[in-house]
Amino acid sequence: MPRRISRELKTLSVWALSLAISGCLGTGGIAPQDQPLNANNLASDEAIQHAAQDAHWPSAQWWQAYGDPQLDRWVELATQSSPSMAMAAARVRQARALAGVAESAESLQINSDTALKRHHWPKDQFYGPGELSGSSTWDNTSSLGLSYALDLWGRESNASERAVDLAHLSAAEARQAQLELQNNVVRAYIQLSLHYANRDIVAATLAQQEQILDLANKRLDAGIGTHLEVSQAETPLPEIHRQLDAVDEEIALGRNQLAALAGKGPGEGAQLQRPTLSLATPLKLPSRLPAQLLGQRPDVVASRWQVAAQARGIDVAQAGFYPNVDLVGGLGYVATGGGMLGFLAGKKFNYTLGPAITLPIFDGGRLRAELGEASAGYDIAVAHYNQTLVNALKGISDQLIRRESLDKQAAFAAQSVASAQNTYDIATIAYQRGLTDYLNVLNAQTLLFRQQQIEQQVQAARLSAHAELVTALGGGLDAGQDAPQ
Repeated sequence: MPRRISRELKTLSVWALSLAISGCLGTGGIAPQDQPLNANNLASDEAIQHAAQDAHWPSAQWWQAYGDPQLDRWVELATQSSPSMAMAAARVRQARALAGVAESAESLQINSDTALKRHHWPKDQFYGPGELSGSSTWDNTSSLGLSYALDLWGRESNASERAVDLAHLSAAEARQAQLELQNNVVRAYIQLSLHYANRDIVAATLAQQEQILDLANKRLDAGIGTHLEVSQAETPLPEIHRQLDAVDEEIALGRNQLAALAGKGPGEGAQLQRPTLSLATPLKLPSRLPAQLLGQRPDVVASRWQVAAQARGIDVAQAGFYPNVDLVGGLGYVATGGGMLGFLAGKKFNYTLGPAITLPIFDGGRLRAELGEASAGYDIAVAHYNQTLVNALKGISDQLIRRESLDKQAAFAAQSVASAQNTYDIATIAYQRGLTDYLNVLNAQTLLFRQQQIEQQVQAARLSAHAELVTALGGGLDAGQDAPQ
C-alpha cells in the first residue's frame, strides 16, 4: 500500500510541476477588444419604420414576381451553369474536406511501417561490427504505431469546430454568390426589356416622321406647302434610323451579357425573345424589424460564422499555453540477421505504451504572438460583422426610399407623357389644317419622344429597385436558419 500511495504522489507531483512550468508562459493579458453589435440596438429610419408590418418573406424564387417564364428559365439556367456558382460550390466542398481533416485529429491514429532491407556490413577491425564484419544480413522492421490526443484543454476539439465554422462560412458565401448572380441576371433582363421599349419609341417616331413627310409631300403637290417643309421632314430620318440601329446593338449586347452570366455562349443568348415583365405584387417588409430581417442576409450570416471561427481560434491559441498530453503506443517486430521473414517470429515481438507530454517552457514569445494574432483576427471579424450590419440597414433603407420615390416619379412621368401626347396631337391637327408650321410639330414630337423615354427609364428603375430590395432582404434564401448564436 505505501508503494502505491508513493506512486500516486509522484504522478500528482509531475502534473503539478507541469502546470507550474507552463504557468511561466502567461498570456500577458492578450484578449479581444471589440464586441459585435446588436441589430436591435441599431436605429432604423422612417423608411423602415413605416414599411408594411404584415408582409411575408420573399420566396426563394423571388424573381417569379415579374411574371416572365423566360426570366424564370434563365435565372435557373444561370444558377446551374454559371462558372461562378461552380467555383462557389467547389469552395464549399473544399471547406468541408478541411473540416474532415481537422476532425480526424480527435480520433485514434494508427500507422503501419514495414521495411525489408539487405544490409552489408563493412570490414573494419577497429570500428567494424564484430562478428558481422564483412557479412550481409537482413535488417527488417515492422511496426504498428498508435496515438490518441487526450485533448485535456480542448485544443483539438476547438480546431475541428473552427474548421466546421469555416465550412458554414463557405456555404453562406456560396448563397451570397448565388443571390448576387440572380440579381445580376434579373437586372440585365430588365435592361434588355428597357432596350426593347426604347426601340418601340424610336420605331414609332420613325413611323410618325414618315407620316409627316408624306403629309408634307401631299401639301406640296396641292400647292399649299413648300419645299422647305419637305426638307425639314426629311432631315430627321437618317438620325432616327441611326438610333434604331443603336438600340438593336444594345439588344444584341444585352443578350450576350445574359448568356455570359448563365455560362453560355452568344448563340444561346441569340435565342432570347422579347421580355414580358410585369410586377404583380408589391414587395413588403417582414413584421419584425430589423433583427429577423438582417438574419436572412447571406453576407450577415457569413460574417457571423467568421466571428465564431475566430473565437474558436482564440481557444486554440490559449490551449497552446498548457501541456499537451497524447497517449501513444506501438506494436512491432524487429530483427537483424536470420532469414528474410525471420523477424516475424514471436520472440522478435515488441511493444510500447504510455503518455507523451509536451511542455511549453520558453518559445521566444511565439505562443503570445499566436494568441495576439488570433485575438486581432477576432476583432477584425467583429468589425467586419458590425460594418456588414450597418451596410445592410443602409441598403434596405436606401431601396425603400428609392422605391417610394420611383412610385411618385412614375406617376409624374405618366402625366408628362399624356400631356406631351396631347400637345403633339394638337400640333399635328393644326399642321394638317394649315394653322401652324412644321417646326411646332417637330418640337412637339421631340418632347413626346423624350417623355416616353423618361417614362420607360423610370419603369425599368422601379423593376430594378424591386430586385435590389429583395436582394437587400436576403433573397428569400433562408440563410439565417443555420446561423451561429
